[in-house]
Amino acid sequence: QVQLVESGGGLVQAGGSLRLSCAASGRTLSTYTMAWFRQAPGKEREFGTTISTSGRTTYYADSVKGRFTISRDNDKNTVYLQMNSLTPEDTAVYHCAAAKRPYPKSRSPSSSDYRYWGQGTQVTVSS
Repeated sequence: QVQLVESGGGLVQAGGSLRLSCAASGRTLSTYTMAWFRQAPGKEREFGTTISTSGRTTYYADSVKGRFTISRDNDKNTVYLQMNSLTPEDTAVYHCAAAKRPYPKSRSPSSSDYRYWGQGTQVTVSS
């Protein structure tokens, strides 16, 4: 079983950037498809982006496409989320997630596609 710990959240002004990290322990991260989800207060958890085990393939939700970049360093057992051009609508708790299966290609990934989850890190964007 893999354990995931997110870090890098905080308070940033609109238009700013943050880089989130997700460190894994317990298992080698290179065998897991990884993803970032977010959950704003009073809203359901929302898919953000996912990356294949090799890092060669990524997929983004329309809400973050062009602003967020997911990457991974399997040697460091870490996945990253670079977030640029942040807006108040990006305010949420950001969770990384892991799955042993490739992400679905015929539809947008959902929470149920990922088995392992971190506790999350808070991102707050002020206007």
